[in-house]
Amino acid sequence: MNTHHTMISVNAKQSFLILLLTVIWTKALAQQQPVDPNLISVVNRVFNNTINNQRSSEPFNRGFGHIVTPVPASDAEPLANFQSISGRSQCNCVPYHMCDPTTNTVTEDGSFDGFGLIDLRFSKNDDPVCDHFLDVCCDGARVHNESLNPTPQEERPYRATGCGIRNVGGIDFNITGADDNEAGFGEFPWTVALLLADNLTYFCVGSLIHPRVVLTAAHCVNNLANKFIVRAGEWDTQTIKERLPYEEREVRSTIIHPNFNIRNVANDFALVIVNAPFTLGDHINVICLPSQNHTPREGTICYSSGWGKDVFGAEGRFSAIMKRVPLPIVEFNSCQTQLRATRLGPRFALDRSFICAGGQAGTDTCVGDGGAPLVCGIGLPNENRYHQSGIVAWGIGCKDAIPAVYAHVGSARAWIDEQMLANGFDPSSYSPN
Repeated sequence: MNTHHTMISVNAKQSFLILLLTVIWTKALAQQQPVDPNLISVVNRVFNNTINNQRSSEPFNRGFGHIVTPVPASDAEPLANFQSISGRSQCNCVPYHMCDPTTNTVTEDGSFDGFGLIDLRFSKNDDPVCDHFLDVCCDGARVHNESLNPTPQEERPYRATGCGIRNVGGIDFNITGADDNEAGFGEFPWTVALLLADNLTYFCVGSLIHPRVVLTAAHCVNNLANKFIVRAGEWDTQTIKERLPYEEREVRSTIIHPNFNIRNVANDFALVIVNAPFTLGDHINVICLPSQNHTPREGTICYSSGWGKDVFGAEGRFSAIMKRVPLPIVEFNSCQTQLRATRLGPRFALDRSFICAGGQAGTDTCVGDGGAPLVCGIGLPNENRYHQSGIVAWGIGCKDAIPAVYAHVGSARAWIDEQMLANGFDPSSYSPN
């Protein structure tokens, strides 16, 4: 997308076998042919056959980005064995929230969150002291659950409460040198990852609209039943060094929009009900929804977030860290005209259950972003409040100067409210008022 997990140790033979199997599996996926022509073939190629025109006995065709669940560093290796990669003596590389910046000593009481103190640098030219960018070098002796003199920390900026609050820049730490649209930790707290339950393979994105309800694309979960789980509070899929942990929930049921059309992906809406509520906080929160039939104005800059590929095709790589992609809204008729100039042809008709965004070369959502929210700002600027105007549905390639197509959430607001009430959930959870 232009738009976490200690590595598992394996010997050379195991590594070679894994690599070989990966290559074989990738080629097998690439050789699959779409069932339907025209638009459905385009959508299938863009989203790697995530639209459910496959047999239910082939769920693995949906999954592409493996997310591992590692052993925490504190359990995997004693602190005494941690040392900086620069070889500095008395330097323990520990997660940023375990180091008191005043005394430069290690603490385990959770009294430090790094806000205003940690500055993550993603520059490839940096010479890091510690191997992992979420680690800091703590030179002093270890302190056991003690904080006699609390560290004065920079005053936090005002944050509104309720749905749709974006933590601009993230929480806990600042990021500098990011050149690939990396989102901050907790910046889009409503964004959740959908993972296949049996192997934790990432296949789509969703958004939290209630502590127990996720909004996503129907093409992601149609006929998948309860074979997947929902992970909220995720940021870097290859580590668990963040101060605030992710949460996972099993799926109780899925509700597909009754007018969802598998052939053209119209009405691409689904609700996922999980078995227990997520714990809302700074890094896990719900998104607001617009009123019925609300459409954002042309040119409005909105954001999509997820862990999708950086470019289309086999050479594309999934993102380890959540990405954010700024995208301008494209007027409906203009979008349809631009799509007709592609291989879809001059007679292509864009369904009214869609809106469009993007159309700028080099900036786009991509493979693996299916179901991801497209959110647009509302209310006062200092509130940083957003509502969800779209759901990533389909597009023509990635990073091309062609708008991507999103399910129009405003067109489905009445249906969403109806399903929430029918299942005993309060729609006010996603109302900004």
